[in-house]
Amino acid sequence: MGKRRLANIPVGSENPLNFAIQQRDKNALTLVNDAVAHGQTLLAYQPVMRSDAMGKPAFYEGLIRVLDDTGRVIPAGQFIDAIEKTETGRAVDVLSLEHGLAALTETPGLRLALNMSARSIGYEPWKRTLDRALAIDPTIGPRLILEITETSAMVMPELVIDFMDRLQPHGICFALDDFGAGHTAIRYFKDFYFDILKIDGQFIRGIAHDADNRALVGALLSIARHFDMLTVAEFVESHEDALVLADMGVDCLQGYYFAAPTTQPEWAAPPPREASA
Repeated sequence: MGKRRLANIPVGSENPLNFAIQQRDKNALTLVNDAVAHGQTLLAYQPVMRSDAMGKPAFYEGLIRVLDDTGRVIPAGQFIDAIEKTETGRAVDVLSLEHGLAALTETPGLRLALNMSARSIGYEPWKRTLDRALAIDPTIGPRLILEITETSAMVMPELVIDFMDRLQPHGICFALDDFGAGHTAIRYFKDFYFDILKIDGQFIRGIAHDADNRALVGALLSIARHFDMLTVAEFVESHEDALVLADMGVDCLQGYYFAAPTTQPEWAAPPPREASA
């Protein structure tokens, strides 16, 4: 049997798997750029339920969506990694903010959480959009929650801290998203002053039957209580898990067990037709 011709096997960026990943990201970036250019973006809304009254939302989360050229709604999970570190990612953050501020303006009783990357802090179009809305309607600030992922926050922690200090006088709350998935340094954690801690879904799914995850979530809850933070469990997908999390003392629950994100929330539903005479 002859020797294998190793020189013909692609390496580095020419590796077939790497090439496929690069093509996927390139395609995702093209899709989002086209959607942004043609105004084909919107928010999907998912309720975050109170654990002491599971039929009542504490607030909603607005999740960015784009439309492809056939009109299909594409969730953020299919493109966010490809755009997060690009200028397109910042543009999407601005559009998410614009959609969310419009919803808050149109629905005075709404409290809404919006995702943003720490990379958008200091981005002038994002800052200008928020400042203009707060100047027009000061009631928006106390109803707005800005979510920053744990991983994103640790890219530039000092900048995040200064950003929070500037906006908190407007009544804006801040949520640390996906807590437990990243590597938050404790020396920064006590300086962040996040109001809400969202526990990453990897610790939540199936927690009713996973003693290890119950122990880990218990430790995260202890941290949150020490810093007087409201807690949210993400990816709650069963009645059993919801009951266990409520019994453990998690303040709010979010996931498909309660509702999937929808682009047609109840407050935006068209009025019922009047019966004809």
